[in-house]
Amino acid sequence: MTTHTHQTGLPPKPGVGYKPQHIEAILDDPGPVAWLEIHAENYMGGGGVPHAQMRALSERFPISCHGVGLSIGGNGPLDRDHLDRLRHLVEWLKPAMFSEHLAWSTHETGFLNDLLPLPYTSRTAQHVADHIDEVQTVLGRQMLLENPSVYVAFAESTMSETDFLRDVAQRSGCGLLLDVNNVYVSATNQHYDPDAYLRDFPMHLVGEIHLGGHDAEEDDRGDPLLIDTHDREVIDPVWALYETVIARHGAMPTLIEWDSDIPDWPVLEGEARRADAILSGVSLAAE
Repeated sequence: MTTHTHQTGLPPKPGVGYKPQHIEAILDDPGPVAWLEIHAENYMGGGGVPHAQMRALSERFPISCHGVGLSIGGNGPLDRDHLDRLRHLVEWLKPAMFSEHLAWSTHETGFLNDLLPLPYTSRTAQHVADHIDEVQTVLGRQMLLENPSVYVAFAESTMSETDFLRDVAQRSGCGLLLDVNNVYVSATNQHYDPDAYLRDFPMHLVGEIHLGGHDAEEDDRGDPLLIDTHDREVIDPVWALYETVIARHGAMPTLIEWDSDIPDWPVLEGEARRADAILSGVSLAAE
C-alpha cells in the first residue's frame, strides 16, 4: 500500500453535478452551491469549449472529479490508456477530489454500459485494493471509493458491504464516498435496514456524500425494485437518512446528482438548498 495525502479541498456544503446548460446561471448566481462535480470521462478529450469552460469554473469553484469508467473491480488489469488520460486530466484540472465506483464494467475486450456488483470476499478485496493502489500511484493522490447500488447478491460473499469497504480502504489507503441514495436503493432491493447499514459505515473515511433520484419498478414477484437513475428529485426517505447522517457526524461535502432528464437550474438549485438547510442545521418545516 502506498500512502497518499487525504484530499480535503471540498467545503462541507452542497455541490451539484455540472452540466453545460447551467453555466450562465452558475456564474451569475450559484446560490448555495459551493462546488461542482464532473464525470472524468467527459473531459478526457483534446480541449475546446468544454475544457475552456471547466478552466474558468475551476477558478471560482472547487471541482470534484468522478470517474465511471475505470472498472476498479474488473477481473483484468486496468486500462492503462484510460488511466493515462485520467492522469492528464487531473494534472491540468487539479481537482479537489477524485472518486470512482466499487464496480466493474469491462470483460476481456468489451466495455459494458453499466456498473456491476462484486462478491464481497477477502480475495476480491485484495484485487480491488491493488487496482486502487495503482490508480492512486499514477495520480499521486488518494481517491474515494463509492458504495454501489445493488440489485443482486452473491452467495459466495463472506462479509457485509460495510466490512468489505472498510477492508478495501485499510488495504489501499483510499477514502470512501457515501452515496445515501445507493444505500436506500440497495437496502430496498436486498431487504435490509438502511439505518443499520449507515450506523456500521466507516464514516471517518468519508470525504464526500452523494444524493440522487431513482426509479421505482417491480421485479418478477411483484416486489419493489429500485433503479439508480439520477433523473429526478431526491425522495423524502433518502433525505431523512441523509439528515440522520449529518446529525450524527456533522456537515460534509454533499453532491446533488442529476445526470439525465436534466432540469432547469432553479430545480437543481432547489435540491441544493434543501441539502444546505440540513447541513446548516435548519429545519425546512420551521422556515
